Amino acid sequence: MTDRKTLISALREIIPPERVLADDVQLLAYESDALTALRQRPWAVVLPETQDEAVEIVRCCNRLGTPFVARGSGTSLSGGATPVAEGVVIALNRLNRILHIDPEQRYAVVECGVANLAISQAVERFGLYFAPDPSSQPICTIGGNVAFNSGGAHCLKYGMTSNHILGLKVVLADGEVVEIGGESVEGVGVGPDLIGLFVGCEGLFGIALQMTVRLLPKPERFRTVLAAYHDLATAGQAVAQVVASGLLPGAMEIMDRLALKAAEAAVETGYPQGAEAVLIVELDGEADQVEREFMDLQKVIEASGAYAVQVAQGPSDRAKIWKGRKGAFSSVGRLSPDYVVQDGVVPRGRLGEALAVIGQLGKEYGLEVANVFHAGDGNLHPLILYDGARPGEYERAEEMAGKIIDLCIELGGSITGEHGVGIEKREHMPVMFSQVDLDVMKDLHRAFDPAQIANRGKMFPTPIAAGGRR
Repeated sequence: MTDRKTLISALREIIPPERVLADDVQLLAYESDALTALRQRPWAVVLPETQDEAVEIVRCCNRLGTPFVARGSGTSLSGGATPVAEGVVIALNRLNRILHIDPEQRYAVVECGVANLAISQAVERFGLYFAPDPSSQPICTIGGNVAFNSGGAHCLKYGMTSNHILGLKVVLADGEVVEIGGESVEGVGVGPDLIGLFVGCEGLFGIALQMTVRLLPKPERFRTVLAAYHDLATAGQAVAQVVASGLLPGAMEIMDRLALKAAEAAVETGYPQGAEAVLIVELDGEADQVEREFMDLQKVIEASGAYAVQVAQGPSDRAKIWKGRKGAFSSVGRLSPDYVVQDGVVPRGRLGEALAVIGQLGKEYGLEVANVFHAGDGNLHPLILYDGARPGEYERAEEMAGKIIDLCIELGGSITGEHGVGIEKREHMPVMFSQVDLDVMKDLHRAFDPAQIANRGKMFPTPIAAGGRR
């Protein structure tokens, strides 16, 4: 590994010096991602403006043995974009071009720094859109979505990012540039599923510089229903009732009392007063089908114990309902100066059990919890509120968060639904996976990155030596 002065000098030979940030003040903004409790100052931050520049930067890091972290908008909630000590952050926001749109074949070719929502905005005139919709979609980048296989509110019906990537142009950790996949769904199914392998790798294999994304026709009709309940358990049971009815909504989301309080203060949602929980159910698709399904949904909601129901009467009503949900994470900042966002998954039928235990843990640790989650696929997002100015309170919040993850595993779920493992949940990997599983993952990691320089220290519970397992 080289020294800092040599590294910075080498980087400034690749791109103009003003795009190699090395002063302490310049580096301050890049010390963490959205998991701000974990911080590490890198040696340098580089701002490539072309794919070729990004490739040469990776090759430079490989040549000098310097670890690097790819970063988009820094919205990762698991520490996935936290810098590596004595490493480089490659900030990719300037690779933000939409290179090609094919409305007939329904795909677009975009660079990794394009914001998720910008794709849908660019293809809207063709009656198309990009389906994955994380809550941070106005600012999160498609590169980060690929790295963490992001989902969103509508993943119940439309799947995760991996279901909408047709092709990738990737620079591997050693600087080799490869292209996988193509421009059609048929091409993705030929040979090994390399796209499935790369999407969700959390940056450990290299950097996806360019993506060919699948586009879908915009639904003809939406029917968005918000039902309010006097207790969280009844809202959870309503989810099971909707699924049991045979309906497949585009989205099913639940927010509890604390989350509702924060959302109302932030955006004046107009949600029903006095609710302990609300359930948002959205149907979408062809107009006739949606209207038939809506009649069935109304019956299910009526029988579910809801005390108040709101039905969106048009696009503005729909946007207002979703604004509260999409802004829930940021809104909770009004209730507490700090909070930990967890991301576990439980089987849909055990949602009520999981929520009850989370409530008990909150009382045990003396910490309030705001629950916001993708109810349709059991993806929990408990927000544990704490005050970082109080000694030991962050550690208590993290300990409680860890117990929630252990609970998800015990109930037959997963340690992550869409936020990834990153730094935050790497110590839970041996609980979720056997040693054989972990050894196979490490072997794959070394095959793509023998020098272990791409996003070093993430995902695995201990660093992986270049020459053998740890």
